[in-house]
Amino acid sequence: MPTEKPRLNVVLEPSVYQALKRLAKKDHVSLSLKARDLIRLVLEYCEDLYWAKIAENREKSLTKNKSLTHKEVWS
Repeated sequence: MPTEKPRLNVVLEPSVYQALKRLAKKDHVSLSLKARDLIRLVLEYCEDLYWAKIAENREKSLTKNKSLTHKEVWS
């Protein structure tokens, strides 16, 4: 029965493959499951970096006269 989830073929350096294999074995999961989880983790990290950069840029342009107080925001 074919899966509905898309598949991805990846070519890895032997050292990366061995590290992935060790991590999968340690966690008692398949190589593909460990690779999927690590890819998710890195995507979340990249997203966090993106939003941190956006926040940093917004913070630089923040002025006291344009900002709202906590009470103004939540009332």
